[in-house]
Amino acid sequence: MTGKVLVSTGGQLEVGLRAAQPEDADACGRICYEAFRAIGDAHGFSPDLPSAEAATGLIGMLIADPGFYAVVAHRDGEVVGSNFLDERAVVCGVGPVTVDPASQDRGVGRLLMRAVMDRAKERGAVGVRLLQAAYHNRALALYSSLGFAVRELVACMQGPSIGGSVSGCEVRPAGTDDLDACNAVCAGVHGHDRAWELRDAVHHGTARVVERDGRVTGYTTAPAFFGHTVGEATDDIKALLAAASAFEGPGVLVPVRDSALFRWCLASGLRVVATYTLMSTGLYGEPRGSFLPSILY
Repeated sequence: MTGKVLVSTGGQLEVGLRAAQPEDADACGRICYEAFRAIGDAHGFSPDLPSAEAATGLIGMLIADPGFYAVVAHRDGEVVGSNFLDERAVVCGVGPVTVDPASQDRGVGRLLMRAVMDRAKERGAVGVRLLQAAYHNRALALYSSLGFAVRELVACMQGPSIGGSVSGCEVRPAGTDDLDACNAVCAGVHGHDRAWELRDAVHHGTARVVERDGRVTGYTTAPAFFGHTVGEATDDIKALLAAASAFEGPGVLVPVRDSALFRWCLASGLRVVATYTLMSTGLYGEPRGSFLPSILY
């Protein structure tokens, strides 16, 4: 893959695209951290990732994961940005997409976005989704110009463990015997399942299910920034959050439109640390139930 983008001040910035390799993790991780830190600092927010080492670890895992498509942008042999496509479901998730601050505002991000959108089309994905920081106006404009529509305002919420329980709900670790029931819940809420992600979470021991009247009515891959949660009703999500010992990463992502859940989180001691917009192209149906997206979608 190769591409050319125009420098906004005139002239040309020659940028190539290629598949990411394991040895790109250090450069991509550093850029990822610096890009998020720069935009966060400009608006008074903490970056999504706490350090370059954490970003490098994440990028390395994504490059190595067969469920992700990874692409880098390079100039004169130097990596200047990267993007990732979560291909583990019929709807794909984008991110993180980051560009070296020294190369921003020159079309590199658009080039990286087109690369993963083309990839999703080639693979027959029925839709593509992402979450972007609501304060990042340029990203909102970019994604909108590429055909994405805003679907939800989402609050990233963090705080101490909630504890307690929700009447009628029982939470327990998820096992392989729960996969079919969990996938049915997800399909009922969203119109499609996320079976690969769920299977990975069960394998790693982070998945939990909630039961009502002896029937699985919801699950979480992890109550965390990179985990997603679905439930037939708001009480299912409340029960899964109440049972969590901690909320890993910046926090859990709560759709503000679910006002009962949002107010319950506030009353339970969680605070809003940032807001995000959930955006999509292609297939999108209004959720028929309650959910928490992951930062990927």
